[in-house]
Amino acid sequence: MSARGSNARPQVTRPSIYALLCFTVCRAALQPSLRSTETLRPVRGEVAASAPATVANLGPGFDWLGCAVEGPGDTVVAVALPTARPGEIVIQRVTGEGGRLSLDPVKNCAGIAAAATLRAMGAPLACGVGLTLHKGLPLGSGLGSSAASAAAAAVAVNELFGAPLSPMDLVLPGLESEAAVSGYHADNIAPALLGGFVLIRSCEPLDLQRLAFPGGDVWFALVNPCFEAPTAEMRAALRSEVPMAELTRNCAAGASLVAGILLGDAGLLGRSLDADVVVEPVRGPLIPGFAAVKAAARGAGAYGCTISGAGPTAVAVVPDPDTGARVAEAMSAAFKRAGNLDTNSAQVVRLNQQGARKV
Repeated sequence: MSARGSNARPQVTRPSIYALLCFTVCRAALQPSLRSTETLRPVRGEVAASAPATVANLGPGFDWLGCAVEGPGDTVVAVALPTARPGEIVIQRVTGEGGRLSLDPVKNCAGIAAAATLRAMGAPLACGVGLTLHKGLPLGSGLGSSAASAAAAAVAVNELFGAPLSPMDLVLPGLESEAAVSGYHADNIAPALLGGFVLIRSCEPLDLQRLAFPGGDVWFALVNPCFEAPTAEMRAALRSEVPMAELTRNCAAGASLVAGILLGDAGLLGRSLDADVVVEPVRGPLIPGFAAVKAAARGAGAYGCTISGAGPTAVAVVPDPDTGARVAEAMSAAFKRAGNLDTNSAQVVRLNQQGARKV
């Protein structure tokens, strides 16, 4: 029997599940109060916002779970352009990506998200907006590069006009941007905007749950090799059908993944993240040396290791920063030994609880 999948797309007592769910969203439309015929004017001339890297999928949480992490991210500066057409987006400059990203706002994640954010405000605008995008995340890295650009742009534009939209309201504009480049899934853009762990029950209609981790910090080792894994190609490699036994195992692993988060149990989180039998077995062989990297991470003390997003970055859950440093070193060595890949970056980071913000 087979089941159809998709390739298209400090210490704590035991709290209740409801106390651990920070909030739930089930809003596919903006509140009517946001709609106005009054012209919306910028409250300042310039605003900068930054957004963090994200780890999507977390093993068996394919397309429905992700988290934000500390460390490098993307920054967008939004400026009011009085002489531009009202609502017009102009991408003035992009830095940090080697000239690979378009300045055309309809072909750039930041531009798409900015335009969608302006539309979501639901009011006439007094001016256009110029954007400068500073890329801190590598493209095709599995660290939510496009989502970071979109989230930073959405927050910067929103703040430029006095923040009429809530962070939750910004998820849909960000999702519109993601859909243009990597598919209609929110496991990067939602944590990039909201921080922490975010579970996506549905995108249509949008239904998100932010999950609180009550056990203190969560630490990750992230190793990004010199290898690019475009999301579209990695998604195309997925099977359209999976055996029922594999589906059952992945459902159990996904449930224990969420349980690990809600219980503040990093060990359970790591073991569950390590247990994907549907996506990782297909994508792993496409990343040179990944199997050896996974084994090296476990051998060096990681609770578990998997692919971050579509890859090629490998992510491991670790008990503390010191262990994380050893794990990251072992993972880097394995990429070189087994995959003949040098390392772009190897870092130990904690869970980012804030998400995108004005800076």
